[in-house]
Amino acid sequence: MTSSGSSSAPRPLWQGRLLAFLGIVLVAFSLRSAVASLSPILVEVNADFAVPSWVVGLIGAAPPVCFAVFGIVTPALERRFGLERLAAASMVVAGLAMLGRALVGDAVGLLLVTTVLFAAVGVGNVVLPPLIKRYFPDRTGSMTALYSALLAVAAFVPPLVAVPIAEAAGWRISLGLWAAFAFAAIVPWVTMLAGAARTDRRAGAALAETDDDIDIDEPTPRVLGRLVGVPLAWALAASFAVSSASVYACFAWLPTVLVEHAGVSHAAAGALLALFGALGMPWSLLVPMIISRTGRVGFMYVGALVTGLAGALGMVFAPTTATILWVVLLGVPQGLFPGVLVLIQRRSRTHEGAVALSSFTQSVGYAIAAIFPLAFAILHETTGGWVAPLLVLGALFLVTIPAGYVVTRTRTIEEEWEKRSERAWT
Repeated sequence: MTSSGSSSAPRPLWQGRLLAFLGIVLVAFSLRSAVASLSPILVEVNADFAVPSWVVGLIGAAPPVCFAVFGIVTPALERRFGLERLAAASMVVAGLAMLGRALVGDAVGLLLVTTVLFAAVGVGNVVLPPLIKRYFPDRTGSMTALYSALLAVAAFVPPLVAVPIAEAAGWRISLGLWAAFAFAAIVPWVTMLAGAARTDRRAGAALAETDDDIDIDEPTPRVLGRLVGVPLAWALAASFAVSSASVYACFAWLPTVLVEHAGVSHAAAGALLALFGALGMPWSLLVPMIISRTGRVGFMYVGALVTGLAGALGMVFAPTTATILWVVLLGVPQGLFPGVLVLIQRRSRTHEGAVALSSFTQSVGYAIAAIFPLAFAILHETTGGWVAPLLVLGALFLVTIPAGYVVTRTRTIEEEWEKRSERAWT
C-alpha cells in the first residue's frame, strides 16, 4: 500500500493509459464549461423570455447544491457501478442536459434542466480525483495540475466567446455547443469498458498490472461516516468551501456588480469575468506542482487570505479606480481549488480513503458554497446595494486561517483514524 504521493519513478504518461488520460481531460473541460456558459448571456436569454432575479439566484446556487448532494451519494454509486462507468454516465447526462438547456422556453424549464446538468457535473467532480489516483499514482501532481488547469480554461473560454456567439448565432447555439465536449468525453470511457469486457484473463492481468501501485479497496459507508470526526477532513472541506463559494458567487453576480457598482459596460463586465476565470490557470499549474514537490501548503492559504480580502475591500471602497486589480485579486484564491484536489490524494493512503475524502470534502464544501449566490441576492435586495454582499465575501477568506493551520499538519486520514483508535484504547 502506497501513499498518494508515490515515490516510485514515474512511467511514460501514455503507457497503458492513453484512453484514461483523454477521458480525464475531456471530463475536466466539460465540468466547468457547463457552469460558466450561462451567466454571460442571461441578458440575451432574458430578451427571449423573462428570467426573474430569484431564478438567477437559484441557478447560481444550483451548482454547489447539486455538487454537495451528489458528493454524498457518489460513493454508493461508485460501489455499484465503478468509477469508469460513472464518468461515462455523468457525461451522457451532462451532454443531454446541455442540449436541453438550449431548447427550453421559460425560466422554470431553464432552472430544472440546469439542475439536472449540475447533478451530472457533481458526480464527475467526485470521481475525477480517484480516477487520477487509480491511473496516474506516479503523476498525481502533474495530472491534477492539468485537470485543474483545464477547469480554469473551461471557466474563462465560455464567458469570452458566449456573447459574440449569441449575437451571431443566437443564445441557444451559444449554450448548446458545449454539449459536444461532454459527448466526446464519453468515448474514451466507453472504449475502455468495451475493451475490458472483451479481454481474456491474460489481458485482464495486464490491466490489473496498470493499477498495481495502489490498494484498490471497495469504499464503504463506514469510511465516509468516520470522516465526520476527523479535523483534517473538515479543514479540507472548509478550504474547498472558500474557493467554491467565492468562485460561484462571482460567476453568478460579478458581471452585475461590475455594471451596477463599478460602472463598467456589459461587454467589459463579460471580459472581466473571463479574466477572473482565466486567473485559475496559473494557479492550477503551479499549486499542485509546488505541493507535490515540496510538501508545503501554507503559501496557498496566506495568498488566498491576503488577496481575497484586498480584492473584496477594494471593490467596496474604490470600485471604479482599480477595477481590473480588484478582479485579479479576487481570482487568486482559486488556487485553493487545485491545492485541495492534490491534498485529497496526498492525505489518503488508499483508493477507499481517496473516494471517501473526495466525497466528504466536495459535498460539505459545496453545501457551504451554495449559500453565497443566494446570500448575494438576499443582501442586495435587503440593502439596495452591493457593499454588504462584498463585505461578506471578504469575511469568507478569514476561514483560511483555522483551515490552513490544520491542513499544514502532514497527516493522512488513515493516520488520524489510527491515532483516534489508539487514544480510545488507552
